[in-house]
Amino acid sequence: MRVKRGHNRVQRRKKILTLAKGYYGTKHNAYRVAKLQVERSLAYAYRDRRQRKRLMRSLWIVRINAAARLHDLSYSQLVAGLKAAGSALDRKVLADMAVRDPEGFADVAKLAKKGLASKLSR
Repeated sequence: MRVKRGHNRVQRRKKILTLAKGYYGTKHNAYRVAKLQVERSLAYAYRDRRQRKRLMRSLWIVRINAAARLHDLSYSQLVAGLKAAGSALDRKVLADMAVRDPEGFADVAKLAKKGLASKLSR
């Protein structure tokens, strides 16, 4: 008995061409070219989901550093002071506070200064 693959073949190709919608030139309508581009695009998407996390963390650090310097602290001093004070705030929350709640960040900076002072007095 022979195996008939017509329907499955059409579905597999249709899936690739659907993923290739919006691509420039032949990449969106020629199956062979579209398949290569979709594979590459999915690989980039996978890689960049991880890179986005790194980029966001570095952005948060830049924002925290800028806000900390307004309160005569460097980023590392702020983080060390918060750790000494026993604060559980993470970088995402600190960066959000730096942008949206400057008064709250000022309180956090005071807490960090107290933590630094207690760390130095030991």
